[in-house]
Amino acid sequence: MEAGGQRRGTQCWWFSISFSLMLSCVERVSAQIKYSIPEEVKVGSVVGNVAKDLGLDISSLEERRFPEDAQFEVNPNNGVLYVHGNIDREELCERIHPCIKNLKLVAENPMEIHYVGVEIMDVNDNSPSFTDEEKIVEIPESTLQGKRFQLPAARDPDVVTNTVRMYKLNHNDHFSLQIREMGEDKIPFLVLQKSLDREKESEHKLILTAVDGGNPPRTGTLNVTVIVLDSNDNHPTFNQELYSVTIPENVDRDTSVTRVNATDLDEGVNGKIEYFFGGELNTKLYDTFSLDKDTGEIRVKGEIDFENMDVYKLDVHASDKGTPPLTGECRLIIKIKDINDNPPEIEITSLSNTVSEDSKPGTMISLISVRDKDAGVNGKIILSLTSGLPFELKPSYKENVYSVVTKDLLDREEVSQYELTIKATDCGEPPLSTFKTLNIHVADVNDNRPHFPINPLHFYLFENNVAGKSIFSVSAVDKDLSDNAAISYRIVKEGSQNDIMSLLSINSDNGHISTLKSFDFETLKTFHNNVTVNVFILDQNDNAPVILYPLSSNGSAQGVEEIPRNVNAGHLVTKVRAYDADIGYNGWLLFSLQEVTDHSLFALDRYTGQIRTLRSFTETDEAEHKLLILVKDNGNVSLSATATVIVKLVEPKEAFAASDVKSAAKDNEDSNVIFYLMITLGAVSVLFLVSIIVLIAMQCSKSTDYTSKYLQEANYDGTLCHSIQYRSGDRKYMLVGPRMSIGSTIVPGSHTNTLKNVKILNFYWLFEKDSIN
Repeated sequence: MEAGGQRRGTQCWWFSISFSLMLSCVERVSAQIKYSIPEEVKVGSVVGNVAKDLGLDISSLEERRFPEDAQFEVNPNNGVLYVHGNIDREELCERIHPCIKNLKLVAENPMEIHYVGVEIMDVNDNSPSFTDEEKIVEIPESTLQGKRFQLPAARDPDVVTNTVRMYKLNHNDHFSLQIREMGEDKIPFLVLQKSLDREKESEHKLILTAVDGGNPPRTGTLNVTVIVLDSNDNHPTFNQELYSVTIPENVDRDTSVTRVNATDLDEGVNGKIEYFFGGELNTKLYDTFSLDKDTGEIRVKGEIDFENMDVYKLDVHASDKGTPPLTGECRLIIKIKDINDNPPEIEITSLSNTVSEDSKPGTMISLISVRDKDAGVNGKIILSLTSGLPFELKPSYKENVYSVVTKDLLDREEVSQYELTIKATDCGEPPLSTFKTLNIHVADVNDNRPHFPINPLHFYLFENNVAGKSIFSVSAVDKDLSDNAAISYRIVKEGSQNDIMSLLSINSDNGHISTLKSFDFETLKTFHNNVTVNVFILDQNDNAPVILYPLSSNGSAQGVEEIPRNVNAGHLVTKVRAYDADIGYNGWLLFSLQEVTDHSLFALDRYTGQIRTLRSFTETDEAEHKLLILVKDNGNVSLSATATVIVKLVEPKEAFAASDVKSAAKDNEDSNVIFYLMITLGAVSVLFLVSIIVLIAMQCSKSTDYTSKYLQEANYDGTLCHSIQYRSGDRKYMLVGPRMSIGSTIVPGSHTNTLKNVKILNFYWLFEKDSIN
C-alpha cells in the first residue's frame, strides 16, 4: 500500500463513493492517498485507515455512498476503509490498466475534500481460453514447406504479465509454431516444416497450448486437426497485411468504412475469392460492422459511439473456392473520432438551501462537480453563475469541482430568496450547455428594531370617562419575521411624573390602552407615555449532552462495572446519567447502544439509559465486555456525546464485596444530597415568610382610595399553589409555590428564557418526588 498527496489522479475510469458533512464554511486544502489491493481479496479485509492517514477526526466522517459503488465502505467509528463486496478486476475495469477506484470523502466544519485511490492489482485468476474446442485446418498435400496457417488466438481477461505470453505446440515432424505480433495481440501460426503426403497420413492431430505470464502460469488448450487435401496450391494474398482507417462517431448506418482487396494466382474457381470476418472476433463486432463477401467492402451496421469504444480491431479472411479452399488474412484497425455529442453534467454533491442573512462573505452554500463524457476540447468545461447576485463560484484544487459561496453581505428584508442558475458549457464545436437551478432561502436574524410609524402620537379624551374602557391603541412594526418580529407592549414610568401605571393599562399583545380611573380635567390636564418593546431570547441547540456517569475525562467518558456471573436476565448492570443545558426538545436526551462485544447479553433503555442483562451468563461468555453508549439530544441538528462502559464478570463472592462498597458510597451520597436539600428548604422557607410580611406591610401602608381602585389581576384564577416537576439523574423533584398569573408563567419546552410581566415574587418549596405521597 502507498499513500501520497499528489495533486491529480491517474486518468482512467474512476468510480466514486462520497461521504459528505454539511457546514457553512470555506473549502480548505484537501489531500489524496492511494492504496493497492489484489483482486479477489476477502470481504471485510482492511484496505487502510483513511482517518489516520489523512489526519481526520473520526467524528467528522459521515458516509455517503452512490448506488453503483458497493465494493468499499468506511467504518465511521474508526475511519477504517474495508472491502464490502467482491472485488473482480475483470468485471470492474475489463482490460483497463491500471484499475483504480476513486473514493471521495467530504468532511465539513471545516470543509475538506479528500480523495482515496484504491488500485485493484490483477491476480492471475483466469486461464487462457479459445473460442472453440477444436480447430480444423485443411492443407493440400502440394503445399510448399514454410507455408503458414493462422490459428485462433487465446483470450485471457487478465492484464500485463498475467495475460497470454506464449504458445506451445506438441511435437510433430511436419509442423512447427510461429508467433506474430499484430498490434498488442500475439497470433499463432502453424508452419509447414515437412511436405505432406495424403496417401501416407491424411490427418494430423495437434494440441495448441496458450500459456499466460502468471506465477504459477495458467494454460488453455485447443485441439487442432489438420486434414491433408490434394489440389489448390495457391492461397489468396491481401495487398496489405494491416489496414487502418478513421471514422467519426455517430456515423449513419450503411456508411462505407473501407474496402480490403486480396488476389489469388490460381485460375477458375481456385482463384475465385470470398471475404469473411475471422471467427476469433468479439461477437459484438458482428453487430457493428458488415462485410460484403464478394467485394470486400466493410460498412457500418450498428451504432458507433466513441464513449463506448474508441478503436475496433477486425480480422478479415479471404478464401478461394478451390478444393480444398485456401485462405489469406489481414488485420483492419478502425479508429473512432470523437465529436461533441454529450452535454456537460452537473452534480450537486452537497447543498444548503438556507443561509443566514448575517453570514459572512465566503460562506459555502453548495459543493458541485461537473463532467463531460467527451474527450479533448469537447470535454473541457467552462462554468458560470447568474450575474448580479451576491454569490460566486470558487474552483477547487481538484479539476471540475467547485463551491458556491456568498460574495457580499445578505439582507433578508431586501431579498428573501435567490434563484441561482449554474451554466456548464463545453468547448466543443458547436458548444453544448447544461443548466442547474439552486433555490437559496435567506434565513431571518433579529437585526431590526421595532419602530412606531407615528411618533409622537396625540390623543384627546373627554373627562369623566368610564374607567376600564379602551380609549385608543398603539401599533409598532418590525421588519424581521416570526419570533424575531413578535412585539409586546408595556407602559413605562418616566422620571418624577405621575404614576402612569396607576392611570392606564395596556394589552401587551395588541397595544390597546384602557383607563384605570375616570379623569378630571381640573385635576389632570395632560400626560404622555412611551412604549417599550420586549425582545425574547429563543433557545437554540447549542449545548451538547454532558455525561455525568461514567465520569468524563479529556472529552470522553468511561466506567467499569463488576457484576456476578450468576445474575439472571433483567439484572440492572448500571445506568448512564447525562444532562443537557438546553430546554424543550433541544434538551430531551435519547440513549443508544453503538457497539457491544455480544448483542445477546445486554440491552439499553432508550429513554432512561439503564443497562440490563438479556440472559444469564454461561461459562463460554467472555469475562469482560465493552459497551459504547451514544447520548444525543433532539434538536434540529442533534448534538451528541459518547460513553464507554466496561462490564467485568466476577465470581459471586467478589461481586458481593464490591456491592457493599458501592452501597456504602451511595448511602453517603444520598445523605449529602438530603443534607443540602434540608438547608435549601429552610432558606427558601425563611425568604418566603419574609416576602409575605413585606407584602402585607406594603398593602397596609397604601391609602384607602388607592386600594379601593385597585383592579384584580385579570389572569389570576384564585389558585395559590403551583408545582413544577423535574428530574435530576435517577431522582425526581417537585417545586411547590405560589401560582403565577398567565403573564408570568414559564412554559416548559418553549423557546422563551425570560419571564414576561411578572406581577408578584414567587418562591417554591423543593421536595424529592419519591417522598411525596
